Amino acid sequence: MKIIVSLAIMFFCSFFTGCGRAQRITSIEREDLFRLDIGIMEDQIALFDPGINQSLRLANHVMKDGLFYISDGNGAKILRYNSFGDLLFMIYNDETNPPPMTLLPLSDGSLLTRWSVRHPLNEPGEIAVDSRRHIYVRDRLPPELHEFDAGTRSLLNNIILHFDADGRFVHSIGREGVGGTPFPLIEGIYTSVNDEFAVVCRHPQGWDIYWYNSDGMLLFRVQLNLDALPIPPDRGNVVPSLDRISVAVDERALYIKVDYFVHIYDESTNLRIGIESDSSVIWVMNVETGVWERHIDVPFFEHTVTEQTRRVTHRMLFSMLGMIRNGHAVLTFPVDDGYSILIISTDSSGTQYRGFISVDNQLLHFNAFSLSADGILSGLLVDDWQVRLAWWRLDRFIGGT
Repeated sequence: MKIIVSLAIMFFCSFFTGCGRAQRITSIEREDLFRLDIGIMEDQIALFDPGINQSLRLANHVMKDGLFYISDGNGAKILRYNSFGDLLFMIYNDETNPPPMTLLPLSDGSLLTRWSVRHPLNEPGEIAVDSRRHIYVRDRLPPELHEFDAGTRSLLNNIILHFDADGRFVHSIGREGVGGTPFPLIEGIYTSVNDEFAVVCRHPQGWDIYWYNSDGMLLFRVQLNLDALPIPPDRGNVVPSLDRISVAVDERALYIKVDYFVHIYDESTNLRIGIESDSSVIWVMNVETGVWERHIDVPFFEHTVTEQTRRVTHRMLFSMLGMIRNGHAVLTFPVDDGYSILIISTDSSGTQYRGFISVDNQLLHFNAFSLSADGILSGLLVDDWQVRLAWWRLDRFIGGT
């Protein structure tokens, strides 16, 4: 049964805010796992456009059960590695990739440990993997298959491709489910409870979240308009701005971080002269009912500096990275040589864990992070010559989730 939930119509709030207790994390060790060269061969990542423009197209990855799945947009391929850097299989477009030299083609009944599968990928991007090791990846349709949605004034040019654990194509998924119409801009694909998965889309009027079962049947659709962002009743005249929509890994819930700003006025002229941060909140919505169940305040990242012999503390907003089990939200803020990490429990305890992860300056050409359900943060880090895969075991610092 398909349930359509429109936030502009259904709105009920029960409010929850927890200050909780803060626990200190000093530094979370980075473990470098393996490295890949930049290039077009099967064991390389084509981060840079080999054409004239030399543009950088974002690669994506996800880590599941110690296996790394990398979608290479320039290379039009999907790769699976183990944590030692051994290439296990590749799904690739044979019109844009050279024939694999170290992988044999997968055929029915074949017993292979490393193999390749051909599929006409165009520009694979966001990627997710469920407990069956089935792969869901966003691909861009060719121009002749693009559509336009007059209602949301958005270009529809993305589709979800579903592959099984061996890399065999299962089916394509659109907005209505298997074989459906294309999506607008896709910001993320997330797997959840019972191998259900959700697709978060952005368009000029707001966001649409599509929630499917493991067979690709649409279960729920959540529509969040720009003018319908929730505001706590005690915030006064604030301007909301949505930071990120994250999907719960173990329940049918959305965790939506909204930042709030206030206008600044000149006291003598009463003219508006700027805007400053007021607060930040994570809202929890039940996807089945469309009800806002609770919210929790997010503290600022505070940075103290000396300005003209005065000590001044600047308050800045954390960015939400994602969710891990049991309602733990992971947030980051970029600092020198890495990122400050804040983990908040969104239950009644409101427990907070603070820490730091290091990313060397020479690895800042491009970063792509992925958060596992168990709390392992993995990173695809790029310098001038190589792609480095690393992880940080956040799960060890919060006592299990």
